[in-house]
Amino acid sequence: MKFSESWLREWVNPNISTEQLVEQITMAGLEVDAVEPAAGEFTGVVVGEILAAEQHPDADKLRVCTVAGNGSDTCQVVCGAPNARVGIKIPFATVGSVLPPGSDGKPFKIKKAKLRGVESFGMLCAETELQLGEDSSGLWELPADAPVGKCLREYLQLDDACIEVDLTPNRSDCFSLRGIAREVGVLNKAELTPPAITPVAAIIDDKPAVALNAGDACPRYAGRIIRDVDVTQPSPQWLQEKLRRSGLRSIDAIVDVTNFVLLELGQPMHAFDLDTLKGTVQARMAAAGEKLALLNGQEVELAAEHLVIADDSKPVALAGIMGGDATAVSGKTQNILLEAAYFNPLAISGKARQFGLHTDSSHRFERGVDYQLQEQAIERATQLIMDITGGKPGPVVLVENDQVPSDRQVGLRRARILSGLGFTLEDSEVVDILARLGLELAETSEDGWTFNVPSYRFDISIEADLLEELARIYGYNNLPITTMAVPMAMESHSEAVVSLSSLKRVLATRGYQEAISYSFVAEKIEQLVNPNGKPVALQNPISADMSVMRTSIWSGLLSVLQYNVNRQQPRVRLFEAGLNFVSQDGSLEELQQVPVLSGLCYGPRQEESWSGKSELVDFYDLKGDFESLLAVTGSEHFEFVAGSHPALHPGQTADVVKNGHKVGVIGALHPEVQRKLDIDKNVYLFEIEQSALLATQSPTYQPLSKFPEVRRDIAVIVDQSVAANQLTNAVKEAAGSYLTELKIFDVYVGKGIDTQRKSVALGLTFQHPSSTLTDDEISSFVNSVIEHLKEKLNAALR
Repeated sequence: MKFSESWLREWVNPNISTEQLVEQITMAGLEVDAVEPAAGEFTGVVVGEILAAEQHPDADKLRVCTVAGNGSDTCQVVCGAPNARVGIKIPFATVGSVLPPGSDGKPFKIKKAKLRGVESFGMLCAETELQLGEDSSGLWELPADAPVGKCLREYLQLDDACIEVDLTPNRSDCFSLRGIAREVGVLNKAELTPPAITPVAAIIDDKPAVALNAGDACPRYAGRIIRDVDVTQPSPQWLQEKLRRSGLRSIDAIVDVTNFVLLELGQPMHAFDLDTLKGTVQARMAAAGEKLALLNGQEVELAAEHLVIADDSKPVALAGIMGGDATAVSGKTQNILLEAAYFNPLAISGKARQFGLHTDSSHRFERGVDYQLQEQAIERATQLIMDITGGKPGPVVLVENDQVPSDRQVGLRRARILSGLGFTLEDSEVVDILARLGLELAETSEDGWTFNVPSYRFDISIEADLLEELARIYGYNNLPITTMAVPMAMESHSEAVVSLSSLKRVLATRGYQEAISYSFVAEKIEQLVNPNGKPVALQNPISADMSVMRTSIWSGLLSVLQYNVNRQQPRVRLFEAGLNFVSQDGSLEELQQVPVLSGLCYGPRQEESWSGKSELVDFYDLKGDFESLLAVTGSEHFEFVAGSHPALHPGQTADVVKNGHKVGVIGALHPEVQRKLDIDKNVYLFEIEQSALLATQSPTYQPLSKFPEVRRDIAVIVDQSVAANQLTNAVKEAAGSYLTELKIFDVYVGKGIDTQRKSVALGLTFQHPSSTLTDDEISSFVNSVIEHLKEKLNAALR
């Protein structure tokens, strides 16, 4: 929104400077983007009048003019403008005047000159030469009543500032000078002095026939016929200047007036050439394939989602965006139809961009226009058109349906002011601030107030909006500063709970790097990781590679591994904590979000070094890293059991079991999956539920024994199918409570051993807490172990 300070001060004129005004507007939440002078820097330019104009004796394109305006004397000026003629009034730069800088950046000083042998005492100016417009085709013709000899800056009040405000979409009420003036008036407790808008009496009985056939897209439409207008009458200088300083150029009186009302009141309007319309004016949705030639020369093809204004034969305007060329006001227009409507913002939003358009009308309608403003805008425009072009107005026709937005009420509690803003306001100040913003007090209660929300404030609908208004007008920089009070009592920390960050630190210290991948993955890689699963499909995926929800974090980690391998990264260690999205049937109703911790390793066991040969990681490298993770929780609670997984290598897969329940899996990536991912070396992965890692038992203290420990080594022959945990569990069952450590330190298969059997060497360490164990006691423990292994696992002492 761009406007001139002088225009704003016609509405409200607080006793503050331009700088204070700009700061005040910005601090109220209406950010000022730019402040620039209304005109270029020039001096010595006056209103001049051409009294005589003769052809230059030696130049076909030059004229020798006699110009009044420099005091009581007349001056001879040589001019090349094609419109230089007797009787017009123009800007006259006298000798000694300084004009705005040109392309070289230097001010241009007017001096006495001789052009083709004829002396010239000054310069007659175009708009562009004074930086007051874009017309460089000829002299700038001033109004006939301009006072000759008066300083041009004073006559046009050019010592003014143009202020441009960058408004957020919710403040549609400030897309008008009236809205900005209302804000400034509230901030300064100053009265508004708006121009008087009185109904214009109808002279003729002509009424437009209007039909609303678009439901809530256009629930309100006002129109008025004005006959016998003189479109050739120019817009007055004050109107052209207000438009120019607001960033709009003057076109003709009718268009200028509708643009002026848009800027002043915030109501977009349009004027049709009445004689080009046929029958009833309708607001309706377009028929698919209809075409409309717009004012800018662009022809658009419409769809059923586009709202149009039409007559009985065709669309005549793209509603809320731009009028049609066939019904536009031209120099031959004598009768017009003025329209002002309320369009639902949802019906207009995005439609202009579909056609590569952005207009002042669409900008406002998309954000919301006051739904009670249409009649007032029609009256204001009629008043101005009658003053400029004359004409005979008919009565205003207002048509509306039952889908016009309803009036709203919002309550405000006294207690919420303190809790929400941190300070209190007097009741009278609360009511005063909101009343000056246009909110009418409807009801007062012991707890607070109820206010009627004005039709132009689309952004106020809940109590928090009223709190924001109070803080904004009171002044954000005036809000009290309080020191936060933080209780210093330390929270209790249970040692039975392990933090996720501590688990991450364990993996980080072992060379793993944390990854954060998308929960959305490609269906192709999800099928490789979990071919038996039914992932939840996204209805509106970001891309084809993010079409389903992951059922395993492996989908993301393997994609990250691929990315790194393809960029010559030979050694990769990754982990990620996140959610798996598991659904039995692929529906949201059955969806479960399971927090897990996953990881993978790939490539050489150690970083490249001169001190040792490079060996690739294997299953036991990952198992060692994983067991260090389990040790944080207590590895005695977990066991590894041979298992299977469709994405892992048969025979190199183990289920992780805690208290009899499967909580995770670890293993080597299946060779077929590895081939499809185009990864050349083995990949090892693990995944475990976070809940199994985060809960443990509080540690208990046991005194250290002062007595010696004794170790006995035995080797037993067992079947190849016997797993290590089966063997160690059986030993612990029989060894007794004095067994403090058990290790498997050798496994032998070969000569002297049955091909279906294997030899496993065990180290058993015993220690008594209060005495020294004797050889007989230790032998008894060992014999019990041997007998139990023989009975349970068919083991034989080697």
